[in-house]
Amino acid sequence: MEESLLLLGLLAAIVALALVAKRLMLPYPIVFVVGGSLLAFIPNLPPIEIRPETIFLVILPPLLFGGGWLTDWREFRANIRPIVLLAIGLVAATTVVVAVVAEHAMPALGWGAAFALGAIISPPDAVAASAIFERFRVPHRIVAILEGEGLVNDASALVIYQFAIGAVVTGAFSLGRAPAAFVGVVAGGIATGLAVALAIDAVFRWLAKSGLSDSLLDILLTLAAPYAAYLPADALHVSGVLAAVTAGVYLGRRSTAFSPESRLTGSAVWDLLTFLFNGLVFLLIGLELRQLVRSGTFSVHILAAGALISAIVIVVRVAWVFPATYLPRRLSARVAASDPPPPWRYVAIIAWSGMRGIVSLAAALALPLADDAGMPFPGRAEIIFVTYCVIVSTLVFQGLSLAPIIRRLGIGDGEAYARREIEVRIAALEAGLAHLTSLEHRFITTEEWLVAGRLKAEYEYRIAHLRGHLEGRAEESPAMRVDHWLEGEALAAERSAIARLRAAGEIPDEIFRKVQYDLDLAATRLR
Repeated sequence: MEESLLLLGLLAAIVALALVAKRLMLPYPIVFVVGGSLLAFIPNLPPIEIRPETIFLVILPPLLFGGGWLTDWREFRANIRPIVLLAIGLVAATTVVVAVVAEHAMPALGWGAAFALGAIISPPDAVAASAIFERFRVPHRIVAILEGEGLVNDASALVIYQFAIGAVVTGAFSLGRAPAAFVGVVAGGIATGLAVALAIDAVFRWLAKSGLSDSLLDILLTLAAPYAAYLPADALHVSGVLAAVTAGVYLGRRSTAFSPESRLTGSAVWDLLTFLFNGLVFLLIGLELRQLVRSGTFSVHILAAGALISAIVIVVRVAWVFPATYLPRRLSARVAASDPPPPWRYVAIIAWSGMRGIVSLAAALALPLADDAGMPFPGRAEIIFVTYCVIVSTLVFQGLSLAPIIRRLGIGDGEAYARREIEVRIAALEAGLAHLTSLEHRFITTEEWLVAGRLKAEYEYRIAHLRGHLEGRAEESPAMRVDHWLEGEALAAERSAIARLRAAGEIPDEIFRKVQYDLDLAATRLR
């Protein structure tokens, strides 16, 4: 009963904090991390024990898979050099620097646990930055690089993390064998993820060909996919993280085979899942922090170490990003010619977008409780606390300052990307209009001509409206305002009609919900 009440309380806290984030127009990860910290001060909350394997099995695979699913593969390949420099080079550099500092600041950790801490806090999370960029139309390349970094850096950091954990738990580590083992773990994870994705894609195609596919089956398969990729890879002792990411990237590119209903419903399901996992992990860490502070292991020394390491991860990123951006262009004329140096203001935004998030939290919570000899994992509580310090510092300090910095630097509003989106919409509408015209030679009845004329007029109207945006007429025309008003009134009348039918008992709820779903889809086009 106590656990049920705790779960209900956590869900209520997520709703309340989400409302606060919406009211204050703040990215929800920032509000969640502050809310999780406040939980540590609420008296009489029951203690909670989080099993490490639960975090990695339940939380991480879908988050990594979802990141891969949303990856723009074309943009990823176009920006592969800066992404690799950030996601692999910067992660390795941050891990080493943090490990060296942590080993001296917290000698009880030992080198293995120090490297584990470095790997835990080395990967930034693009979620908070993306939430801020939604309010500022920054150049799309900045977003593409940060999202690509967020996809790969989790995998590279967690591979290092697993090596460090293995060294601590087993007490054995061979530096000479590490490079070959690293390559094997990475290649094996990618191969496993690709094999699972191909198998799941074959199931999708078979269901569609057999007429057995529907939105519920499609979504269920996508929910199972990250675990189907992660578990075999983990059993084979290769990277389950890379397996989940690879499966997400491949299946995301194949999502065009899904039905429109599957894509609409699936997107809502995955958005909710990601939101819920973020909220739960940030709040649960607050309960862990309270136990840590009361356990006697907490001290001002650990707080100082957390502040020091938080500052270091920020400084290391800034010190890495600028040279990594400009040195390759100075050293190679080919690189400079194919990819001219970006404005320093763009580089500054990337350097400052180093907020840590849920992957670091999950990795910290997933630390083993003991090694193979049954001894407690060295400094586990301290590592969790320092990780939380880094997350709070980067999310709150960098996250809240990022928007003012964007305004101060006068970063462009991404007009080229917005124009390209409108151009694509126009191209799609023109293709539909051309196809309708090409069918006219088949028409043999008056009804066919009348319906085709009505549809063509609607397509021409929407094309003209979008062309107005391209030509700088962003304001709605009087005709468009009237169109939206009348359509909105008609849809409201339809909703009232089906509500009256349901209230009178003339239609069952199943029919009501189906018609309401169609009306809701129509209403979204008016926004």
